[in-house]
Amino acid sequence: MLDGRIPGSGGADHTGPLGRILHFDDMDVPSDVVDALALSSFVSGDQPWARTKRLDRVRTDASLLPPGAKLARVAVDEGRDARLAIGEGWTVRAVRWRTGGASITVTAVTEELADSVLAECTAGATEPAVVDTGEVEIGFWHQSQMGPTRTARNVACDDWSTIRDNYEKSAGEAIDRLADLTPATVNGRLLIMHGSPGTGKTTALRALARAWRDWCQVDLVIDPQQLFTDPAYLAKVAAGGPTDSRRWRLLLLEDSDDLIRADGLTTNTQQLSRLLNLTDGLLGQGGNVIVAVTTNEKIGRLHPAVLRPGRCMAQIEVGPLPYEQATAWLGSSTGVAAYGATLAELLALRDGRPSVTTPTTPAPSGFYL
Repeated sequence: MLDGRIPGSGGADHTGPLGRILHFDDMDVPSDVVDALALSSFVSGDQPWARTKRLDRVRTDASLLPPGAKLARVAVDEGRDARLAIGEGWTVRAVRWRTGGASITVTAVTEELADSVLAECTAGATEPAVVDTGEVEIGFWHQSQMGPTRTARNVACDDWSTIRDNYEKSAGEAIDRLADLTPATVNGRLLIMHGSPGTGKTTALRALARAWRDWCQVDLVIDPQQLFTDPAYLAKVAAGGPTDSRRWRLLLLEDSDDLIRADGLTTNTQQLSRLLNLTDGLLGQGGNVIVAVTTNEKIGRLHPAVLRPGRCMAQIEVGPLPYEQATAWLGSSTGVAAYGATLAELLALRDGRPSVTTPTTPAPSGFYL
């Protein structure tokens, strides 16, 4: 138990109706103490005005504190650095995450003082806005001899609005709705994109990565079968490592037909069960994880458990463009089959590249744009 009095604040003991006796146990970490003490004077009424501001792209040399601040607590936990500082009539809690973001809360004796202290904390604290290059940082997970390993690199991702005409109407409308999602509107944790090879499933997912980049980190699992076979690997990926706890994560599993086929309960019982647990079970609770699976299977061959409402946020068939849409896209009917064409076929026709298949021969399974 801690009485909440901050060193240097005069040591006043407020135990009236808004008293500040704080209770902690061995489940708490030092930064929890900083969080609680930051609100102590606000709860007691000594500093009844509060202001909070979140920052992105915080400069590495920014103190996030006003000039003359006196540090009262410093706590460095996994993923964040929390500092509590005090001054004449004010208290500041500054938390910096390893992802580059920060949150600053100020309490003060007057509204004007709260505003001015917050302005001092944030002045010049962020990097200048960068030019949008269309790149998104994507992590790549794989199981190595050193254990679960994540590497990250910037990947070019199209803006959805610029490639929407590459998709037939129903798929385009469904992806429209996904691109507009926010953390508050996420409903379900499993996203399935299925359809013929070459229709642009992966390209659409990259566009979603760009649309969601302000609130969602994107990771591609290179070896999904190994992920759902090895519990230690799955636990590591599900935890995600040090990150801003407000941030969602999108795990991409490409060409994972075996995981979600209707015969999954007989051939891959354990892997399917772990996938379901990650998206709608104890393993996924509180993790803010969305799993996106691409497959060439038709919807009728997918296991009904993965399509259950509440678990599956969307299942989208990404098919060839119908004849009318395909010829409009190409600006010509030359080479377009009566049933239409996939995006890969249209790109080959546009660029004058010879097709590796005839229009009536399905593309080899496992390859897509």
